[in-house]
Amino acid sequence: TKTISKCYVQVTGMTCASCVANIERNLRREDGIHSILVALMAGKAEVRYNPAVIQPSAIAELIRELGFGATVMENCGEGDGILELVVRGMTCASCVHKIESTLMKTNGVLYCSVALATNKAHIKYDPEIIGPRDVMQVIKDLGFTTSLVKKDRSASHLDHKQEIRQWKRSFVVSLVFCIPVMGLMIYMMVMDSQLSDAHAHHNMSSEEMEALHSSMVLEYQLLPGLSVMNFVSFLLCVPVQVFGGWHFYIQAYKALKHKTANMDVLIVLATSIAFVYSFVILLVAMAEKAKVNPVTFFDTPPMLFVFISLGRWLEHVAKGKTSEALARLISLQATEATIVTLGPDNVLLSEEQVDVELVQRGDIVKVIPGGKFPVDGRVIEGHSMVDESLITGEAMPVAKKRGNTVIAGSINQNGSLLISATHVGADTTLSQIVKLVEEAQTSKAPIQQFADKLSGYFVPSIVAVSVVTLFAWIIIGFVDFEIIEKYFLGYNKSISTAEVIIRFAFQASITVLCIACPCSLGLA
Repeated sequence: TKTISKCYVQVTGMTCASCVANIERNLRREDGIHSILVALMAGKAEVRYNPAVIQPSAIAELIRELGFGATVMENCGEGDGILELVVRGMTCASCVHKIESTLMKTNGVLYCSVALATNKAHIKYDPEIIGPRDVMQVIKDLGFTTSLVKKDRSASHLDHKQEIRQWKRSFVVSLVFCIPVMGLMIYMMVMDSQLSDAHAHHNMSSEEMEALHSSMVLEYQLLPGLSVMNFVSFLLCVPVQVFGGWHFYIQAYKALKHKTANMDVLIVLATSIAFVYSFVILLVAMAEKAKVNPVTFFDTPPMLFVFISLGRWLEHVAKGKTSEALARLISLQATEATIVTLGPDNVLLSEEQVDVELVQRGDIVKVIPGGKFPVDGRVIEGHSMVDESLITGEAMPVAKKRGNTVIAGSINQNGSLLISATHVGADTTLSQIVKLVEEAQTSKAPIQQFADKLSGYFVPSIVAVSVVTLFAWIIIGFVDFEIIEKYFLGYNKSISTAEVIIRFAFQASITVLCIACPCSLGLA
């Protein structure tokens, strides 16, 4: 039978469900991976794999290649205790061998590997038989010093502050440049309608003359073929394309490199095509020294970027809220414990402060008034009132005496207690709750799985539709030009029919692309 191991990978940089689908789809294809479950909120992927074929580090590398940050989470072994130690004082391979062979002989140690280069030891043990302090003692007796690898307790990977800042910045930049572009656009529309009215009546009032005059300022050509309006729009559009769109470009590039298309690709396609097309048309007009100003789409990219970055910003704010709840839960855990040794008749012989991770089953832990319970346990001496509201929601303190159980993270109020540890590390109630919350965020509703499936096909199909639109209109135009004349009102008679057709076809296909972008918000 194949052995199946399970590992957890911490993933950063996921923005929405289609990122999750992207990672899951790509990793399922790889050899040696049986199943993968990705939690968007917890930023965590649970992978079941065949260790003979693939290693966790390779799995993390696969995720990194998709354009996300990924690190293997070492401290997630369920069932077996896993211990990561820093071992100092090793000089050569024989030291490593000495430690490994001694530990493997020790009852309860299942697996052990020591790396000389990094000074790290990785040990799996059976918590029923042996605990982390015993393991450290064995290594100490061999003449080396050990300490725990410090884990990141702050749950910083649940912090969306940086992304929130980044999208907010992107939104503000786009907005600042978008407002003038939109203003110009609306102004031109109003002026155009006033002008056409004036032309219809032939007798212009003085206001209409002024209107004509002011719109002439915007249509005034700085260089032949380059109007003030187009030039200003172009200047406003460049910073949005660069600063507002920077992040989209990076993500889209990473997605395309892996032959997948996500929402970023669609956004980048629409804005870049609109921008490049407008820019080229301007250059052509300047080269032809055209009398009539060409129709450009410089207003499209800023407006799109404004909507999309606003959506992303709101999304991250919402995610930050949920993740904050998780981070708060995690922060309730105590960090240190006071372990005591008892003589006959429960006489205190000695006490020492240790890291919570070093508390073993069966240890006697002393909790002073006002202290947090570091682990789940049973009271063996003392009586006190305990605030367990974090688990039960009950504001009144609960009386505890000998034989009662206590819960990690709850607060001891007035008396000193000695407890015997029953659940430690990842098995405490609090850790289990944190784990459940993370898992609840991992598991997907059926509708969500459906949406993920859709978004995989959505982008390519939209691009296909817009290409079809382009060619369809070109063909229609050359077959029957009158249809285009009917829909493309504003064109002036001085340009060739071929150019009119191609411009109209481009306008139609860019419109398809641009309209499809907000759908991505809906899907997200």
